[in-house]
Amino acid sequence: MGIKPLKKFGQNYLIDKNIVNKMILPLELKPNDAVLEIGPGKGFITEILLENLDKLTAVEIDTRVIKELIEKYPNVDLIQGDFLNIRISELGFTEKIKIIGNIPFNLTGSILFKLLEEKDFVNEAVFIIPLDIAKRLVAVKQTKEYGILTIIFSYFSCVKIITKVSPNVFFPKPNMESAIIHIKFNKLEKENIDNKLFIKTVKAAFGNRRKTLNNSLRNSIFKDYDFSKVNLDLSKRAEEFDLNDFLELTEYLQNQVCKKKTN
Repeated sequence: MGIKPLKKFGQNYLIDKNIVNKMILPLELKPNDAVLEIGPGKGFITEILLENLDKLTAVEIDTRVIKELIEKYPNVDLIQGDFLNIRISELGFTEKIKIIGNIPFNLTGSILFKLLEEKDFVNEAVFIIPLDIAKRLVAVKQTKEYGILTIIFSYFSCVKIITKVSPNVFFPKPNMESAIIHIKFNKLEKENIDNKLFIKTVKAAFGNRRKTLNNSLRNSIFKDYDFSKVNLDLSKRAEEFDLNDFLELTEYLQNQVCKKKTN
């Protein structure tokens, strides 16, 4: 079909089946698995998915491809819309789902955090994303890539980089390298941790990356909180703290919230 990728949707169509197979392999698909594809486009990934599945749900924002996708793939429950505006919890799945997509690079951050919002309904996901973001997801402490994404996703999930992806496997070619990542939501979360506050805490800590944690927190939504009794060295930078440190800081802030409410 003569449909050209649109820049406004961040479309870079995959043209290499080997890459699709590398995306699908980590999901270990079974015919009756509940799978959601983000942005099927012309159906390049869709076609190979349906070789492994009895049926598939897909969300597509581009109205130009809807009619042909419906005609070509009757086993696909196609939803026309923006994935970021759709609630996975309202799609009628009876089990945790697997998600796959060659997602728009410019929406990577938004889609990753959308995934976190609805992680209770998601078992795992495989995406192609910019390589620099993939590196941030799996970074180690005290490196330039280590930051918000590292800490948050290491708490809620296990993330692996499956392989790097060349710009040559797309049309049009993006001006950056990318990678296939596999995110599995199989971590046990601490019952006493407020997840939303944890995310806010991590974001605040890295808000002024070159400053000490004390200064970063003082320039954040927590500027009026008392940190005098926290059992952490706030003269260090956020990149020097590991996941357990941020969980401890979150617990401390939770206690501060309780104190503020009782005063």
